[in-house]
Amino acid sequence: MKIHEYQAKAILARHGVPVPRGEVAFSAEEAGAIARRLGGGVTVVKAQIHAGGRGKGGGVKVVKDATIAEETARQMLGMTLVTHQTGPDGRKVERLLIEEGVKIARELYLGLLVDRAAGCPILMASSDGGMDIEEVAERDPDAIRRVAVSPITGLAGFQARQIAFGLGLAPAQVGKAVKVMQAIYDTFVATDASMIEINPLIVT
Repeated sequence: MKIHEYQAKAILARHGVPVPRGEVAFSAEEAGAIARRLGGGVTVVKAQIHAGGRGKGGGVKVVKDATIAEETARQMLGMTLVTHQTGPDGRKVERLLIEEGVKIARELYLGLLVDRAAGCPILMASSDGGMDIEEVAERDPDAIRRVAVSPITGLAGFQARQIAFGLGLAPAQVGKAVKVMQAIYDTFVATDASMIEINPLIVT
């Protein structure tokens, strides 16, 4: 079963993963009201479809205030968004995630998936976040770090620290990163997920 970004973030938040504040909107008026509730400043308007590559396709817009958020939502709702994953017919945008803007220092990639051949979950991470991870893997396979996680003992602290240091995080950031990775793994297990991708996982 595929779920939308806003639904995934609600699940992650329930398991202790920090996510930006945001709400789903089905109309331009709702989008404007949500943006105002979030403070009325910099806002991100995100098309919610079951496909990646939304940013490149014009489905993610950063705007400076609630008025522009509402105007942008009016333009995006009902549009057909074409990405490399939708095929040429694209997908109709029927809902938007309206999210607070945050200052981003770095964008990372973090993913968990079931490796059926190995018989265990694999934690993957890359410092090339915000990009199509398939493109990263094709261009530079060594840019993606992988750790096999025991389904019996779960994600060990030393494994999470290994990933954090491998991503070049500062020592002061490693502890927080470990907590985030462990919370994501807890979500993975609790929801019986086959895959979780955080792209980008942002460092503020």
